[in-house]
Amino acid sequence: MSAVALDVHPLLSERWSTRAFDPDHVLEAETAGRLLEAARWSPSASNTQPWRFAVALRGTPEHDVLFGTLMGFNQAWAGNASALVLVAAERVTPEGKTLRWADLDAGQAVAHLTVQAAAEGLVVHTLGGIEVDAIRAAYEIPDGVEPLVVVAVGRQGDLETLDETVRARELTRARRPLSELLLPLRGASA
Repeated sequence: MSAVALDVHPLLSERWSTRAFDPDHVLEAETAGRLLEAARWSPSASNTQPWRFAVALRGTPEHDVLFGTLMGFNQAWAGNASALVLVAAERVTPEGKTLRWADLDAGQAVAHLTVQAAAEGLVVHTLGGIEVDAIRAAYEIPDGVEPLVVVAVGRQGDLETLDETVRARELTRARRPLSELLLPLRGASA
């Protein structure tokens, strides 16, 4: 397989995990529904569909609760996002079966949501800095389901509204070369 960068669809190559969201943008319920519908159609191992979501639109009590579960750095910028989406994965079914692929499948669902958002002219940023215990206290999360991330969704905002530290992180977008991501077969020569 070639390790040379190849062209991919602009919805993928131009995607950007911004921290600058337009504080005036309102995410319509129908648009939010399409984002979740895209996630729902994501592939999953054995069609287990282990992803679970909670959507919180800015300006609602649900948003205040989910926003309160974000770690400090994320609270500095994520409040301007039009919506926050909690993503969780069912790692163990109610029958006790372990779904070792659940996190991957939930990640694929987020990827589908991300591409749909890009097609809608929206941007997303996935936040790993969340207080899992606070999320568990706020939501009815069944046994075997693990909160993974929160996804901020909205329209691109003005980078100048970010503080200097956050803005500096916005100005760099880099990916490792494919050659660093390919795992060699044990004992194979380079």
